[in-house]
Amino acid sequence: MRAFMRGSKFLIEGTPETMPAQNAIMPDTASAVAPAAAGSPTAALDAAQSQLLLIDHQQRLMPAIHEGPSVLANALRLAKLAQALELPCIGTEQSPDKLGPIDPDLRPLCGRVLAKTHFDACAQGLLEAVARNIADGRTQLVVAGCEAHVCLLQTVLGLRRAGHSVWVVADACGARHAANRDVALARMAAAGVQLVTTEMVGFEWVRHAGHPAFRLLQSLVR
Repeated sequence: MRAFMRGSKFLIEGTPETMPAQNAIMPDTASAVAPAAAGSPTAALDAAQSQLLLIDHQQRLMPAIHEGPSVLANALRLAKLAQALELPCIGTEQSPDKLGPIDPDLRPLCGRVLAKTHFDACAQGLLEAVARNIADGRTQLVVAGCEAHVCLLQTVLGLRRAGHSVWVVADACGARHAANRDVALARMAAAGVQLVTTEMVGFEWVRHAGHPAFRLLQSLVR
């Protein structure tokens, strides 16, 4: 499996956008399919079971990130929707004395921010913070951050080793070079991570047009 970006689209090799159209008609078996286990490819995100982890969207780092303004804007969209839906949001800062604090617009939306020097935030308090939310039934970890091939990758692999179900929001992740981001996303997918986009997360959290947060979601994705 190979993940890559085409313009503003995130694609995975082998999906319909990257394969010739097929003529085969698939039978409708939805009624016979059992509910998907958390973390399976068919599992839907549930706002009541989710927590948001934002890795190192920092003031001095983001200007160096490829498509940094877009990455940060999507992180903010996730955090604003999480706040509206009362999802817990944890942020991290890598060596904030050197890379600066988390973005000032993002900071108030994080219930907690962990400073660290380890690239893997799991080695420096994140697992314990996540566990407290899991105790409240929030077993779906929605994660985004920078740099994708360093702190984000190592943290996500640490979460997977700990047995957690992880969704990585590809368009809210970045690196200084696109190639590093793309390879990191492919490696995370190979490790059992579900790759999603900001809009995918938002619409799965909200679920229907009658939801009280639907209008907020519309305003965030326009």
